[in-house]
Amino acid sequence: MRKIFALVLSSVMAVSLMACGGAAGTDGGSSASGDTIRIGVFEPSTGDSASGGKKEILGMQFANSETPSVEVGGKTYKVELVMADNGSSADKAPSAASELVGKNVSLVLGSYGSGVSMAGGPKFDEAGLAAIGVTCTNPNVTAGNDYYFRICFLDNFQADVLANFAIDKFSAKKAYCLGENGNEYDQGLVVFFKQVFEAAGGEVIADSFPTNNSDFTSYLNKAKSEGADVIFTPVSIAYAKQIMEQAASLDIGIPFLGSDTLDDNMVLEATKGTNLQLYVSTFYQEGGSETFDKGVKGYINSNPDALAANGGNDTISAVTAMGYDAYYVALEAIKAAGSADKGAIKAAIPSVKYDGVSGSIAFDSIGDAVRDTAYIKTADTSTGSWAFEKVQSGSSK
Repeated sequence: MRKIFALVLSSVMAVSLMACGGAAGTDGGSSASGDTIRIGVFEPSTGDSASGGKKEILGMQFANSETPSVEVGGKTYKVELVMADNGSSADKAPSAASELVGKNVSLVLGSYGSGVSMAGGPKFDEAGLAAIGVTCTNPNVTAGNDYYFRICFLDNFQADVLANFAIDKFSAKKAYCLGENGNEYDQGLVVFFKQVFEAAGGEVIADSFPTNNSDFTSYLNKAKSEGADVIFTPVSIAYAKQIMEQAASLDIGIPFLGSDTLDDNMVLEATKGTNLQLYVSTFYQEGGSETFDKGVKGYINSNPDALAANGGNDTISAVTAMGYDAYYVALEAIKAAGSADKGAIKAAIPSVKYDGVSGSIAFDSIGDAVRDTAYIKTADTSTGSWAFEKVQSGSSK
């Protein structure tokens, strides 16, 4: 209801401004500067989630290079991406969010990582500034908040998809779940997975490791000794890389299930040349859009900075596709608002619909994306690439 009220209020304000002769992008509440509209990018470029954050930013940068302007009220504005590094840390996220507020952006995209999104979000709320989450999947990012929206599926859906995949693919009866202690993303996914798997008659053994842990031997050996049919580990890229490397050396032999964070080149590289079985749920699989794939690969290979941000190769990450779509959703919101005013844009977002490379995007009454399927892909350990497995729906679909 808060979002609906905001939409009505903003429409009244827009009409009032027009009646007073206010032009789009030039009124007192505008976040435009001259002929430029600024979009804030709230992402980690340092810390444990930097690899994912950089790839998400890469999709926005490619989209911005492809479409560097937007027409508002008959005038063409240059679109500038304004970066703020949240450091992959809930402690640093509020100051990064405040930095974007201070730079007079019209709306914000990000972040990779639900914890930083939740930590920085209140700063956007205080400023009346909308944020569009790209791959922050924890339900609490948007729950009770009228300033945060998102274009990705949620963790409860993602865990449902993975639990049912484990049952369908491996006839799994026992699952071992491993996440970082105190990490809302990890622990939330483990809880959701456990609920679905146990409801289907399965048994779940769940463990948590301390922050900055680097030895996963005891956890992996426990999964094997307990007779787990699958290992579900929805952890950060850095931890996943270590877990894969150690599992290979221990010859664990149990299929791994990973959430969207494991859909990363660094994790994929850790599986190359091993006998590991890794399956991840994700938002996009290379081959989904020939035009996008060709364009972003060309962008990556012609730009040394982009190539480095992508891990040194041109494998397309799902978060890059999502960053690309998020940029265009932002442009649609600006056009729907008919203004660079942050309040008008915030009010316009709920009505935005966009057919992106990752699928059709629309928002529900909470501000979450309406999504009913996820991609499942597996690590091809012989080639070091991702292979499409299937499109999987949740148990309710």
